[in-house]
Amino acid sequence: MADPLSTPLLDTVQTPADLRKLAPGDLRQLADELRQETISAVGTTGGHLGSGLGVVELTVAIHYVFDTPADRLVWDVGHQCYPHKILTGRRDRIRTLRQGGGLSGFTKRSESEYDPFGAAHSSTSISAALGFAVANKIAGTPGKGIAVIGDGAMSAGMAYEAMNNAEQAGNRLVVILNDNDMSIAPPVGGLSAYLSRIVSSREFLGLREAFKKIARKLPRPLHTAARKTDEFARGMATGGTLFEELGFYYVGPIDGHNLDHLIPVLENVRDAEEGPILVHVVTKKGKGYAPAEAAADKYHGVQKFDVITGTQVKAPAGPPQYQNVFGHTLSKLAETDHRICAITAAMPSGTGLDRFAKEHGDRFFDVGIAEQHAVTFAAGLAAQGMRPFCAIYSTFLQRAYDQVVHDVCIQNLPVRFAIDRAGLVGADGATHAGSFDVTYLATLPNMVVMAPADEAELVHMTYTAAEYDAGPIAVRYPRGNGVGVALPEVPQKLEIGKGRLVREGAKIAILSLGTRLEEALKAADALEAKGLSTTVADLRFAKPLDEAMIRRLLTTHEVAVTVEEGAVGGLGAHVLTFASDNGLIDAGLKLRTMRLPDSFQDQDSPQKQYDEAGLNAPQIVDTVLQALRWNDSGAAEVRA
Repeated sequence: MADPLSTPLLDTVQTPADLRKLAPGDLRQLADELRQETISAVGTTGGHLGSGLGVVELTVAIHYVFDTPADRLVWDVGHQCYPHKILTGRRDRIRTLRQGGGLSGFTKRSESEYDPFGAAHSSTSISAALGFAVANKIAGTPGKGIAVIGDGAMSAGMAYEAMNNAEQAGNRLVVILNDNDMSIAPPVGGLSAYLSRIVSSREFLGLREAFKKIARKLPRPLHTAARKTDEFARGMATGGTLFEELGFYYVGPIDGHNLDHLIPVLENVRDAEEGPILVHVVTKKGKGYAPAEAAADKYHGVQKFDVITGTQVKAPAGPPQYQNVFGHTLSKLAETDHRICAITAAMPSGTGLDRFAKEHGDRFFDVGIAEQHAVTFAAGLAAQGMRPFCAIYSTFLQRAYDQVVHDVCIQNLPVRFAIDRAGLVGADGATHAGSFDVTYLATLPNMVVMAPADEAELVHMTYTAAEYDAGPIAVRYPRGNGVGVALPEVPQKLEIGKGRLVREGAKIAILSLGTRLEEALKAADALEAKGLSTTVADLRFAKPLDEAMIRRLLTTHEVAVTVEEGAVGGLGAHVLTFASDNGLIDAGLKLRTMRLPDSFQDQDSPQKQYDEAGLNAPQIVDTVLQALRWNDSGAAEVRA
């Protein structure tokens, strides 16, 4: 046991080069200290905890054995990378995780040379690591590509597409399958560890290669029989037949928390001449922190918490979250409409569909991290007369865009898209922001795109989508709580393509889409205080536009401003096109569009993100005054 008065080992490790100076016997203590530091940091900031705790020993072992950063380490998704960040020169900033100006909650290329590939979407690691490995092979330079991928991420087809092409990388590619669900492996122990060390050893690999060379010289029937015997024997010992068929040399399963098992196996893999190699490591999510181990979700994502008790800091009670309003409404509708089905891609609670799953389990489908399949599966259900709701985060629906175009829109199938996390998302930053869905959906023929201004409108739009059988329809809504309006007991079916006037004025028109309506109304108050009579419209639909309302507003007001929480090419672009095509701009209209900036915004509080984006009430007021060329005296400038 370490002397409690001695300097913690973690204090001596600034980079993996320092780590590699330690004796193997010191690694257990270092891992324990790393785990405690991770718990302490996330207790301060909140964030992803359980996944990082599960890979503490694996993180130590990889950096100890491999020559990072020359060997390029890619963490799939990246939510398990906090221990990695602590060991790679960022411990002094680890308590800025997910804060404005602080460390990203995921790997990020601009943050460290030890983050060679930015990741926050699942199942990309093998493709990226393969790219690093092949580039080094072509250039004749040393360095491996190492992908650490979870068993959940292996549900995505992209992982297998990469593995299918991995053979060309040879021994430069190492894939570490982090199995933290026991979804593949049988119980592991001493025998498994022993077998893994044997089959990954240079002696075994050399003998196996020699045997293969001899077998190639045998007549074809004997050669085939010898190959099958070898594969069968290794499959019996290790369970790696699937990965062997994909061209990988399989090692495992091994205990991912036993450094005495991990280190020699990874050293053998590092030195192996045969490859690519897949190492199957079994870990426990939340390992080493009792509250996480006891929690159903293993503390996957947490608020700030008390490290001693594990009690999370609860957010103040407030209006219901949009995702739960959607889930509750859809589940209620499904009680009487047995054609309604719900599909999600590994996010049942994140999309609010956990309630639907409990109440209508035979019509609920969690397809895993497979957004492309989710969309086409929904299209098949729709083609057979069902009413499928495909609930996917905006940022993840991007991964299925071809299926939205080809399998849904071209065939005009009534798939309902419930698009969560639309707009900016705060601490998760650019990788999870829903910035582009209006732009990439409203450009598609046959698609209807709605955005509620509040939680009551979401109820109406969910019902409207359920009743709409004419083609595809999408409703996009933000992360977080609603604005506090009462939820309707009976939903209304909205007229497609019709907005509503929330406030009527004469000089200024603010055309809002989605939850910026609250800020638009604040801006209207400020403009009225300056004597500028202001109309506020909630367009409700980005497509089809309420052309009659827009025409009236653009022809009866001096200044019109569109406001949306999406990228260029969305609502503003469609309104501009309509105005241009109809000669409204030629009549001297001052038309301005307000949207997200042409940049990827880093993590911060949502309020600060929208301030940076220029989409809060003060910026709306400034946009109007600039359009009027308003001067400091409170009057419009007179033009010559």
